Amino acid sequence: MTQTDLGEAALSKLKSSELVALLGRLQADDPAIGDLDVDVVGRLVDPKKLKNEEFASLLSNLARLADAGADVDLAKMDATNFAKLIARASDDQLKAATADPALRTRVLDELFRRMDAHFLPERARDGRVVMQFRVSGKGNGGKETDDYAVTIADRKCSVEKSLAPDAKTTITLSPANLLKLATGNAGAKMMFVRGKVKVSGSIGFAAGFMKMFEVPSA
Repeated sequence: MTQTDLGEAALSKLKSSELVALLGRLQADDPAIGDLDVDVVGRLVDPKKLKNEEFASLLSNLARLADAGADVDLAKMDATNFAKLIARASDDQLKAATADPALRTRVLDELFRRMDAHFLPERARDGRVVMQFRVSGKGNGGKETDDYAVTIADRKCSVEKSLAPDAKTTITLSPANLLKLATGNAGAKMMFVRGKVKVSGSIGFAAGFMKMFEVPSA
């Protein structure tokens, strides 16, 4: 049997939909799986050329392969490649990807885990502040929201997957709107005006929060 070529040169010849279909057929014990680079996948796949279910399949199959032992976890994708992949996805694609509770939680965890990589300490002020995100819709485990507390202290950024009693501001929004906000596909002010974001606490802090992070362009 001919071994599948998973090198960058071979994958670059495939359409985005063909690459996603290939991932769906792969198993973690495929002899060639070691040649598959998750960053190559992130660079080559264009969400704008995928159907909604194909985009969800891309993320779910990377998760499936990683859970089975393949070295293709989203956690190992370069922060810029990950952000650009999400940024180029449409609203409906993001909704499709986050409709599955397990995949939704995985993508959200990745997003918040990577916040430190995009943090711009020179734009932060001295002292300690906490921004709290409540992501609506049931996540993995059946919870009504996925909650994350982002703390900026001593010009350093840290994230806890929990509620923070001392949060200066709490933002409540859908997973798709959060991903759009975090990747520069939508502005916080416009989302607030349109009722897509609920803000409790300091609106001024909420408005300036994203300015402390580098938002990759799609």
